[in-house]
Amino acid sequence: MTQRPLTIGTRGSPLALAQAHMVAAALERAHGWPEGSVVILPVKTSGDRIQDRPLAEVGGKALWTKELDLALLDGETDCSVHSMKDVESERPETLMIAAMLERADVRDRLIGADSVAGLQEGAVVGTSSPRRSAQLKRLRPDLRTVSIRGNVDTRLAKLGAGEVDATLLAAAGLDRLGRSGVGAAIEVDEMLPAPAQGAIGVECRSNDAMTPSLLRAIDHHSTHEAVLAERAYCRALGGTCHSPVAAYARVHGDEILFACEILSEDGKERLAEQCRFAVGDLDTPAQLARTMLAKAHPAIRRLYEAG
Repeated sequence: MTQRPLTIGTRGSPLALAQAHMVAAALERAHGWPEGSVVILPVKTSGDRIQDRPLAEVGGKALWTKELDLALLDGETDCSVHSMKDVESERPETLMIAAMLERADVRDRLIGADSVAGLQEGAVVGTSSPRRSAQLKRLRPDLRTVSIRGNVDTRLAKLGAGEVDATLLAAAGLDRLGRSGVGAAIEVDEMLPAPAQGAIGVECRSNDAMTPSLLRAIDHHSTHEAVLAERAYCRALGGTCHSPVAAYARVHGDEILFACEILSEDGKERLAEQCRFAVGDLDTPAQLARTMLAKAHPAIRRLYEAG
């Protein structure tokens, strides 16, 4: 038991706050702490402030984490809660991901049509994700994608205002906001998810003597191992927010079943692989990434060389 309340740093969006409250409640249950004893401190990030440009143009995923990192390293917070798909694959040695909650639905949901095939000819789909854009164009070359950023309500409002014909959102985020009935789920064999999609991670200082052990009490081992494999794959690719990449690892017994793909921006070129390896083996997904990159079409390879 800590001598003072544990303080969680989080972004201030409705989804980020919902996820922070999930972590706080899990910690209180795990340690028998009184309800509400874990403090949640919203931190305004650059990614929240800059909404008029694609993430890749203004600093990438670090825009979601740098202010949270500073608050954590300065001792203002004890840990940070992240959507793991928004966390850079290379992190400072001074910080560690100590726990992940059990992974939620990894699928994307399409809002505006019942399926990708059901979108009207030449439909405009709003998405800021290079992965989703490339996957959509591979499935439907007639579609046009435009950048659309903001929280879930902002994106749905733009759809409602007719700025776009459809948009894609993570099923996990919609579910956590109580919107499980919104949109049509796209199965992973049609659109493989982003690495770490659906996973919530809790990060703390590496030199903290107490917090890591407190956080491990809520760690979901299978989720953690799967996400580590996906992140190892991304790290070896050297991908940035400009790079359309998908990866999905599932723990099956003492093995991980791994599926991944890299694409060109227009979706015309795609390289996909599946393999299995032992839980805890991060060398195999990393080597797979390097092998795929070596044989990828130049339209794919240049995206990673540029990163």
